Amino acid sequence: MAQNKKPWSGRFQKATAQEVEKFTSSLHFDCRLYPYDIEGSLAHAQMLAAQGIISRAEANKICSGLKNILQDLEKGKVKFDPADEDIHMAIERELTRRIGSVGGKLHTARSRNDQIVLDMRLFMREQTQEIIRLISSLRKLLVKLAKENAKIIMPGYTHLQKAQPVLLAHYFLAFYEMFSRDAARFADGKKRIDISPLGAAALAGTGLPIDRRKTAKILKFSAVSENSMDTVADRDFISEFIFDCAVTMMHLSRFCEDLVLWSSEEFGFVEISDAYTTGSSIMPQKKNPDVAELIRGKTARVYGDLMAIMTLLKGLPMTYNRDLQEDKEPLFDAVDTTKNCLNIFTQMLANTKFKAGKMRVAAEEGFCAATDIAEYLVKKGVAFRKAHEIVGKIVAYCLKNKKTLGQLSLENYRKFYGGFFTDIHDIIKIDKVVNARRHTGGTATEGVAKRIREIEKKTK
Repeated sequence: MAQNKKPWSGRFQKATAQEVEKFTSSLHFDCRLYPYDIEGSLAHAQMLAAQGIISRAEANKICSGLKNILQDLEKGKVKFDPADEDIHMAIERELTRRIGSVGGKLHTARSRNDQIVLDMRLFMREQTQEIIRLISSLRKLLVKLAKENAKIIMPGYTHLQKAQPVLLAHYFLAFYEMFSRDAARFADGKKRIDISPLGAAALAGTGLPIDRRKTAKILKFSAVSENSMDTVADRDFISEFIFDCAVTMMHLSRFCEDLVLWSSEEFGFVEISDAYTTGSSIMPQKKNPDVAELIRGKTARVYGDLMAIMTLLKGLPMTYNRDLQEDKEPLFDAVDTTKNCLNIFTQMLANTKFKAGKMRVAAEEGFCAATDIAEYLVKKGVAFRKAHEIVGKIVAYCLKNKKTLGQLSLENYRKFYGGFFTDIHDIIKIDKVVNARRHTGGTATEGVAKRIREIEKKTK
């Protein structure tokens, strides 16, 4: 076969224009799929031999050639021809060059349409497991940090305004829950990735006596696709995977937003290690949380990957269209960005110091115990809306007179409601406020410790 002759060139009278070859080629990015392409081809060759479609000798020759190509690819010894359209044709051409015309039998009962879906599913199945592993490492760190900071009290915020005091451990466990949902989404999505498409061929299947379940078994797929047209047209599993990446990135970004704020002088709650920060080219005093900011920024590109795949798919007629070549770059970008961000974020968080003193002082400032005063009145039979109004007036009085809730005398309190007693000063102590939330999911020390024990027991 001539170097630049296409496997599909039989009905064409002219050679492909060089500009078209360059424009249509996906080899520069889908070359990373070579291990999966060869893995799928090995299984396909074995099945063809088992079904008597090719001989055992031919299958052995094909498989030996493929394994040698794999070894050489891993060593960087194989040079792809620019005229090759994609990784499938590049490997087939190299195989034929090495073992002769028998290499042309590998593509029997197969199309690039089901072949590329196979490569993507094998790739994504592996990457899903790797992302779940990275999320697991982060979740373990969050539990560790929760245990180590079990007594630190910090202000909790709504609308970026101090709201109620919470345990720092409770904060860590909030993100533990978020990342647990992320891991569960990836694990659930893996069920829809783990389906063998081989045998769908171009769109209608093949008239040759293939055994789809055999190739699925060799490749350790859990199931075989049920409709050949859907098989080659489907990219739902890619869309879902990128969505899962986007949600995970969103959670990382929210965490990073807090760390960026908390590392400022205005908050002073954390200090990120010098190893995970950078300086200014002009201001010597600066220590910038650039890793956290970059993770926050890279979230946008994964959102873009999701928009790209959804827009790509929205107007495609059944079944395969060349547009689908464009599914790989957003997928690869989402995979690489999400993995890199999970890895570096976990390292950065492990090297971040949380300042207990600063957090406690901040939690004690303001009016974080205001809700507890309202609940104190509720326990005395006051309707909550009335209690809310009373405490609102107390807060307004404090603001006008530059006082804190703890600085008010009992007489001050009784000016607003006669049912206050001396125990009000004990009720608004920050430790009492935190530990009053003893219900499931609350921030009380006892409840947080129980949740940590539950997590540790479940993950043993």
